[in-house]
Amino acid sequence: MRNKNSCPLSHVPCPLIDGFLNLNKPAGMTSHDAVNHLRKIFSTRKVGHAGTLDPAACGVLPVAINRATKFLEYLVDRNKSYRAEILFGTATDSGDLDGKIISRAENFQMPTAGELDAALKNFVGEIEQVPPKFSAIKIHGRKAYELAKKNLDFEMPSRRVKIFRLELLGLNENSATIEIDCGKGTYVRSLAIDLGARLNLPATLKNLIRLKVGGFDLKNSLTFDEIKKFGSDCLLPIEKCLEHLPAFELDERRIRAFRNGLPTTIHAADEKFLRVTSGGKFLGVGKIERGELRASKIIA
Repeated sequence: MRNKNSCPLSHVPCPLIDGFLNLNKPAGMTSHDAVNHLRKIFSTRKVGHAGTLDPAACGVLPVAINRATKFLEYLVDRNKSYRAEILFGTATDSGDLDGKIISRAENFQMPTAGELDAALKNFVGEIEQVPPKFSAIKIHGRKAYELAKKNLDFEMPSRRVKIFRLELLGLNENSATIEIDCGKGTYVRSLAIDLGARLNLPATLKNLIRLKVGGFDLKNSLTFDEIKKFGSDCLLPIEKCLEHLPAFELDERRIRAFRNGLPTTIHAADEKFLRVTSGGKFLGVGKIERGELRASKIIA
């Protein structure tokens, strides 16, 4: 079923379309490159993504078009799922196969399934993790990978991350495939390195597929070719992608006040963020503080 703003052409010139895309990003492309490609398809500069995916990785990349970009901040904290293949016996400076080999073990014995299961249990829960130097994390105002490429000496600060599930799916001659459910900020490349260290083996990430970002699932994701073919029919409504936020139905008499940034007295507990509707129409995101509802982001 085609929405009223859709266009039958492969490129979508209409500037009024808004929504999210569940992009299946191919390997070999940066998240920024993916955004630029979609800017051309939809003929708009207002395109952004939630949750950067490494160039070597593929899978789910939530993308916002036009007014949906205002609401990206409510997706970045969503939990994520990955399928990763970890190569043992080799370590690189980047933590994946794009990096330079820095360590190699010859004629090593591959860990058994039992040994891997036991090692994985040590990484479930809230753990301390050091992100890889080849990452976009800012160090004194500069991206870490820019410093690493220049062979500059610097330390990456550790961070607390949450891993909810680690499951061993299978073993090959020198690699293991695992699935990961984790919170924001988790680096699977760092997990691969740390898992190898736990097993006294150099290790690096061989392949990575992102399976989920919140409600965005790989099984419903779309390739660039599919997006070109179906145009704006691919777009998911903004409010549909914010269903993880508590819903709040606003009295129709307070719609103008909400849109103008004025408070509305509410007899309810404080809420960080709410998906605000009125009469079935999505108005934006608001929050309740000290008995007052105020808009955080509105859709005009």
